[in-house]
Order: sequence, then structure tokens, then C-alpha cells
Amino acid sequence: MIRQNSQQEDLMAINRATLLMILAMLLPVALTGCSRRETFDRLEQLEGKEFAILAGSVCDRLVLEKFPHAKFQYFNTVADEVLALQTGKVDAVALDEPILRVIAKRTTDLYLFPELISADRYGYAVKPDNPGLRDAIDQTVNELKANGRYDEMMHRWFSGSGGQVEIPDHVSDGRNGVLKLGTAPVTEPFSYVDGSGRIAGFDIEMAGQVARKLGKRLEVVSMDFGALIPALVSNKVDMIGACIIITEERARKVLFSEPYYTGGMGVMVKKASVVP
Repeated sequence: MIRQNSQQEDLMAINRATLLMILAMLLPVALTGCSRRETFDRLEQLEGKEFAILAGSVCDRLVLEKFPHAKFQYFNTVADEVLALQTGKVDAVALDEPILRVIAKRTTDLYLFPELISADRYGYAVKPDNPGLRDAIDQTVNELKANGRYDEMMHRWFSGSGGQVEIPDHVSDGRNGVLKLGTAPVTEPFSYVDGSGRIAGFDIEMAGQVARKLGKRLEVVSMDFGALIPALVSNKVDMIGACIIITEERARKVLFSEPYYTGGMGVMVKKASVVP
């Protein structure tokens, strides 16, 4: 089976089932004491408002392209972003639309605007001096698309059918060593901690297929999103993947694979203002 770094033990206590239960319990208390925020029914109303942003992401820059006068608060986890929105500390959350779609399906008080504020491409990243690994990633994605398994993966992780998703066991015997994947498991359905405390998701399964192609055993190393590129540059991991948007600035530091997913930045707000 895929080996996962011991750091995930710290994450097991906040798996998604427990997290949702905590949020549900906190909500009634939070609503009685939080600051008042406006109600928004049009995306344009968010100009000059305050957004929750995942630290280390490029969400703030994408928001500024749409709302030049926006303000920001930064958080290390998506759970903290959502809680800040629910408790009135921010007006909105800006994040990758597939992640917000998962959250919207599990909460009754939040609304995801149907419009995207950007169109983005997602890729894995490796060190600039490791083009061979980049090529292996691209070849793996192309092969999976050609044989239909990419579509199967898309349905498995993005259909929103609910329940725990199992990664098929197509793992290498590791005869050629270990492939270390750095990931931030806060980006469901790309990378997250499932109900059993394992790190799962589309990015994890795809990385496992890359490892299999190379005859290596995948080792998953969890960290904050903002630590991904520094960890790669300092040789702590071989590749990184966690719903990472390909940008020119990032491409000056790392070598990106070809895009394996095309999506965009979404915006989530509360459905109703707080009643005093």
C-alpha cells in the first residue's frame, strides 16, 4: 500500500467527518456573537470587501484582478477559512471551485456563486533539474486519458456521490526506490484526510500512478500549502501536488507538468446576514 508520512497522525484528529461535526456545533454559538456582515446576491457586490485566503496560494492575486480594492485575511487551512466566513470575520472565501463545491454540498448556510473569477490550470511541480520526473508525470496523465482511466478517476473524485472514496490498489513494489510527494491535505477532492485518517484524493491517486510507472513506492508527506514549494526546492520531497495553479511566478522556481486539470477560482458567501 502507499506509505504516508508520520506527520499525518496529527491530521487524523481533524479528519473531514470530525471537522464537519465541529463546524456544526460551533455554528449556533458563533452566530450569536459574531460581527455583522452584509448579504450578497451578486458577485459584483464584493468589491472592497474582505476575503479569506489560503496562505501560500495565489487566490489573493486572482481576487484583485476582479476586485482591485479587496481586503484579505490569511488562514493555514480551508476549515479555518470556512469558520471565519460562518462567524462573520470575513465577507467571502475565494478558493478553487471544486473545493468550494464540496463544502457547499455539506453546509446549509453558505452559497457558492455560479460564476468563476478566473480560469486556471493545475499541475504537479518538480525541481527544475529533474525534467525526467516531469516527463514521467506527463506520460502518465496522457496514458490514463488514452485508456479511459482518467475519466474513471474524475468520476470517482469529482462526482460528489458521497461516502469514503477508495484509491484502487495499483501500487508498485518499490523496486526502484521511493517517490516522495509533498501535499497539503486541505484541498478536497484533490488532497485531503479521509474518514479513516488517510491522505486521499485525485492528486494522491495520480501521483501513485506516476510512482507505479517509475517502479517506485509513493510516500506522501503532508505540510501546509505555503510550505510546498520551499520543501521541493530544499529537496525534502521529489514532487508536489495539491490543486496547485500553474503561474509564471511559480514557474520561475519550479518545473511544472503539463496541466492535468482545468478549473477556476470560485467565491463563497453566507446565504443570509446575521440577525442581531
